[in-house]
Amino acid sequence: MNTSLSRHIPNLLTTMNLLCGCMAVVFIFKGNIPVFSALVGASLVFDFLDGFAARALKAYSPMGKELDSLADMVTFGFVPGAIMYHFFINSVPIVLYQHEAWGQWISFFPFIITIFSALRLAKFNVDSRQTDSFIGVPTPAITIFVIGLALIIHYDLFHLTPALLNTYVIAGFCMILSYLLVSEIPMFALKFKSFDWGKNKIQYIFLALSSISFLFLHFAGIPVVIILYIILSLINNYTQSTTE
Repeated sequence: MNTSLSRHIPNLLTTMNLLCGCMAVVFIFKGNIPVFSALVGASLVFDFLDGFAARALKAYSPMGKELDSLADMVTFGFVPGAIMYHFFINSVPIVLYQHEAWGQWISFFPFIITIFSALRLAKFNVDSRQTDSFIGVPTPAITIFVIGLALIIHYDLFHLTPALLNTYVIAGFCMILSYLLVSEIPMFALKFKSFDWGKNKIQYIFLALSSISFLFLHFAGIPVVIILYIILSLINNYTQSTTE
C-alpha cells in the first residue's frame, strides 16, 4: 500500500467515528432510539479501528491524537449528555414543570456528563499514567452505559421504564457517571499483548461475565457489563496492591 495514503487511513476512520456521532445527535432529538444506538455502535467500531490501524500501519501523528479526542468529544461526550437530556425532559416530575422557567433551566442538567467528558479527555491527553490502562472510567464506557439505559427504556425490558424515566433517577445517574469519568479509579484496558491466561486473566473473566450478561439479560446486560468492568477493575487494583 502507498505509504503516503496509508498514513491517512487512521484519520479517515476517526472522521467516520465523528460522522456517526453527528448523525446520532440528529436521531436523538428525533427520539429514534434504535437508530442512534446503532450509530453509536458504529462509532465504537470506528474508534477501535482507528487505533488498530494506527498501530498496524505505524501511522501515529500529533494531529491524529488531537483529531481522535475531538471526535470522541462529540460521540462520547455530547451524545451521552444529549441522550440523558432527551430522557430528562420527558421524565416525571420534570415534565410537569416544563412551562416554568426554572424547570426549563434545570432540564439542561444532564449536560454535566458532556462537561465532565471534556475534562476526562483533556486529562487523558496529558496524563502519562494512562498508557496501558486508564485512570477513571473511559468516555466510551460511559456512553455504552447510557445507550444500555436507552435500549432498556425503549424496549421496556423487565418493565423498568417507569422507574428509569424519573427525574431524580436520571439526575442521579448523571452525577454518578460524571464522577466516574474524572475519578482516580484505576481501570484495566482490553488490550491483549498475548493470549496468556496469567497476563490477561482479568480481561478473560470480564469477557466471560459479559457474555453471560448478554445471554440472560439481552440489552439490559449492557449497563451490567459496565458495572462489571468497574467492579473487576477495583478487584484487580486491590489484588495487585496486596501482592506488591
